[in-house]
Amino acid sequence: MFDKREECPICGHPKFQNFHICTDHTVTCESFALVKCTQCTHVFTNPKPTDEHLAAYYQSAQYISHANAITSLTDLLYKLVRIYTLRKKRKLIEELAKGQEKSLLDFGCGTGHFLHACKKHGWRVTGVEPNSSARKQAQQGDTPVEESLTTIKEKYAIITSWHVLEHTTDPVSVVRELRSKLQDGGHIIIALPNHASYDAKYYGKYWAGYDVPRHLSHFNRSSFKSLADKTKLKIQDIRPMTFDAFYVSILSEKYQRHPGALLKGLQIGRKSNASAKLTGEYSSLIYLLTK
Repeated sequence: MFDKREECPICGHPKFQNFHICTDHTVTCESFALVKCTQCTHVFTNPKPTDEHLAAYYQSAQYISHANAITSLTDLLYKLVRIYTLRKKRKLIEELAKGQEKSLLDFGCGTGHFLHACKKHGWRVTGVEPNSSARKQAQQGDTPVEESLTTIKEKYAIITSWHVLEHTTDPVSVVRELRSKLQDGGHIIIALPNHASYDAKYYGKYWAGYDVPRHLSHFNRSSFKSLADKTKLKIQDIRPMTFDAFYVSILSEKYQRHPGALLKGLQIGRKSNASAKLTGEYSSLIYLLTK
């Protein structure tokens, strides 16, 4: 049921050091080890569930990335913030696509909220989503959504991956495949949790951004730079996702069963963003990439 990696999934280096032992707080309560590559500093879950067993760890009503039901105040806040962030994401791709056709490939599109928002504003959109139930929801209104990248033949001005790459078994191969779908002069946008943030360091093994074993890779600026170099992409800019500090901190408080998790999580999220104004190490980072 588990595969032990003998090499770093980013640089291929065979030596790592222990980093954290984290618990799956969403589904099984099992413990998983995180290790850190001694060469590129990439952190990854090792051993990891085999590909055929990994899907079972997504089977939870609380895993709201693919759910629309609101069952708690945290879910409600997540949904309200999503409305705001959808606008921000769309404005970002509008900014980057000036002078190019409005074509978008969203890798890991989930239930398609971002795809549909962009489609309403004149974008030619295609999604990729391996989860069958999420894919079915995303395909409403004849929106094209494929199961994998391998069936995508066209190229796009903008390719996005919002908190998806950390779920993939082989991030180097995925990013290379994304690069092959990118038009000349286009941009790839990849958003990821950042384990160098204040909230990650504050919560340690309880940090919700680790989300084991669904998150297989755990990036910081340094390890992502190694990934970009290996896939022959240039990091044009790095931007923050400020709301993530609050959401992740609230979940991290809940994992520890602390009373007043909502208020304490909001407090730590505020501290994390204040710290990041000086360090640039926000809870989640958006990497803007070009060929």
